[in-house]
Amino acid sequence: MKRIVVFASGSGTNAQNIIEYFQKSDLAKVTLVLSNKKNAKVLERAKKLNVSSNNFTKEDLCDSDKIVTILKNEKPDIIVLAGFLLKFPESILNEFPNKVINIHPALLPKYGGKGMYGSRVHKFVIENNESETGITIHYVNENYDEGAIIFQGKVSVSKQDTANSVAEKVHKLEYEFFPKVIEEILKK
Repeated sequence: MKRIVVFASGSGTNAQNIIEYFQKSDLAKVTLVLSNKKNAKVLERAKKLNVSSNNFTKEDLCDSDKIVTILKNEKPDIIVLAGFLLKFPESILNEFPNKVINIHPALLPKYGGKGMYGSRVHKFVIENNESETGITIHYVNENYDEGAIIFQGKVSVSKQDTANSVAEKVHKLEYEFFPKVIEEILKK
């Protein structure tokens, strides 16, 4: 059975979707959820779904071996960033090469980079009169949102759309495709 570790910073709807998807799978299971926020709703979601979870500080992630040690003990086949807002440290990327993926709520390379997440991205999409947006699932490297693209899904944007309506469209893509792309990576 393959092992998935999920990192998330907030509500955790994508994490929950991934956990539930793989609870029905013979291929893999989410074995651990980690968050950089001790009150993140994702930790509650994991607990309700009987998945181990823990929180950590930015220092634990970047300036110590704590998270690397936890991951080495967990032996993940893939590490999934699902709404994780901190830059992922090179120490972990070096320890788990080509095993860390992220989802971004836009069609990279547009609207990527530091500080570009959630409603901020959708606001820029609307302000720039884009006719489409979507999701990008990509490998994580040492730069924000610059790793090799694995998958992109698109939705149209109309003049009537708001940042909230765009967010709803993008979330539907995330929920539909993120678990399937993870599954395809694990099958390779």
